[in-house]
Amino acid sequence: MLKRYFPILSWLPGYSRADLTNDAIAAAVVTIMLIPQGMAYAMLAGLPPQAGLYAAILPLLLYALFGTSRSLAVGPAAVIALMTAAAAGVVAETGSAEFHFAALWLALMSGAMMLLMGLFRLGFIASFLSHPVMSGFITASGILIAASQLRHLLGAPISGKTLPQVVPSIVGNLGNMTPATVILSSVLLVFLFWSRKGAAPVLMRLGLSAPSARLLAKAALLVAVVVSTLLVWVFGLERFGVAILGEIPRGLPDFGLPTVDLDLMQLLIVPAIMISIVGYVESISIGQTLAAKKRESVNPDNELIALGLANIGAGVSNAMPVTGGLARTIVNHDAGATTPAAGAMTALSIAAAIMVLTPLMYFLPRATLAAIIIVAVLSLLDFRALPRTWSYSRADGAAMAATMLFTLLVGVEQGLLAGVGLSLGLFLFRTSRPHMAVVGQVAGTEHFRNVARHKVATDPTVFAIRVDESLYFPNARALEDRIVQALSDQPGLRHVVLQCTAVNYIDASALESLEAINTRLKDGGVQFHLSEVKGPVMDQLERGHFMDDLTGEVFLTQFDAMVKLSPDLTSACANEERCDTLLRSA
Repeated sequence: MLKRYFPILSWLPGYSRADLTNDAIAAAVVTIMLIPQGMAYAMLAGLPPQAGLYAAILPLLLYALFGTSRSLAVGPAAVIALMTAAAAGVVAETGSAEFHFAALWLALMSGAMMLLMGLFRLGFIASFLSHPVMSGFITASGILIAASQLRHLLGAPISGKTLPQVVPSIVGNLGNMTPATVILSSVLLVFLFWSRKGAAPVLMRLGLSAPSARLLAKAALLVAVVVSTLLVWVFGLERFGVAILGEIPRGLPDFGLPTVDLDLMQLLIVPAIMISIVGYVESISIGQTLAAKKRESVNPDNELIALGLANIGAGVSNAMPVTGGLARTIVNHDAGATTPAAGAMTALSIAAAIMVLTPLMYFLPRATLAAIIIVAVLSLLDFRALPRTWSYSRADGAAMAATMLFTLLVGVEQGLLAGVGLSLGLFLFRTSRPHMAVVGQVAGTEHFRNVARHKVATDPTVFAIRVDESLYFPNARALEDRIVQALSDQPGLRHVVLQCTAVNYIDASALESLEAINTRLKDGGVQFHLSEVKGPVMDQLERGHFMDDLTGEVFLTQFDAMVKLSPDLTSACANEERCDTLLRSA
């Protein structure tokens, strides 16, 4: 029980010196990456840069205590930062104290929701966010994130939260660009884009091993920060319009619960739900993928608890909502992190950096942080996913397209809600019209297949139908209508057999439909039978009076049913040649 709620107890007793060395190296690499990223994502969220650094202290320590993934790197993330900016921007002006106050409550509320879902084992709720919807939402969010950073890259007062707002603002401010900012941004973008693939080969040619070169290449973010800061300081570029961060508070954050505001909490309830679900889905997908590579396991409910506590920690430490970050997690994994202690070491390193290095960040250009965000969100964009999904499933493709369009044109919350709503609607529509196959016996076998797809033998006195879906309220009437149609089309019908191979559940509405079918067939002198009923479904049926009123029998297999109801057919079809003769005569 203790290990369930405190996963640290499963790895701490066996913690070795080798683990300590590996975790320390990974923490150093992730810290180098997280300092500029944290400030960049705070700027994306409309918060002061220190909020991103604070988000990498207490949340990481809490996740190290309660998280089950040994590689997941928790902290500020691009999509969650964008959702925070959109939600807090509705209730307060960006950059104001009220805005930061709203962001703190978003972290607290989303954390509380994740914590409760984890305690009550409700992780399945995140399954309602399908992969096509999530993929479309992240791609559209990546576009909006990139668009939101143009004002820092160009040094122009570009504004807007959606494309219809941003595009006219860009066009209207083309003449207001700051040349020095544009030049600096261009150089930074070229360097950061090149470093993604070009830095490691250069370092390898200098004698470093391939793994070391790949890890050291991640320090390109720190190089961009240091060099751009020195350029602004040495040449006084702020005089030419280059925006800088300015003074960043030195020292650890003030800890404490923000003032309770019930009206504000009511306004933020839906965004907090969205942030909690998106944050959980993003984290668990990353954690499970890397855990599979190491043949480890990640407990979804425990992850909800850990992420919930991490976000609560962010809310009480003047930070911003957090989740698992893909790029940081991959770096953490590649750097050799073996336990969540790497995250705790990262948190301590960030805390030390805040105590010592913040005065050195005074001249850091905002364009540098914007360039870091632009490069980071490239991994979020997958434009080929939409045609690929559409070609496989038009329903899923439509949900993805709707999510993307609503996110780009209306807003991030509306886009996510539209995608989830459309996915659920399409699911109900699809399952309300289940695939139903009339089945017959395949010659020379005991198998029964769809008469429309296979060469099979049937008996005109027996109507055998297979429903490839569980039976519940949206589709129960469809089965009833199909059997009634067969009753009118086949005057010689004496038996109806419902093959339940794919039926995993029968709800109360479907049970009433089965009772109605049984009654109607009985009135027409036709017996109603079931075959291949699964154990849990049979348990359901036996709780009521349906089995007592059933006019026919329940058969273990479809073949057993046909042996009893149509012995001549099954006898003939036992021999493939005799069955072919029977089919030709039919």
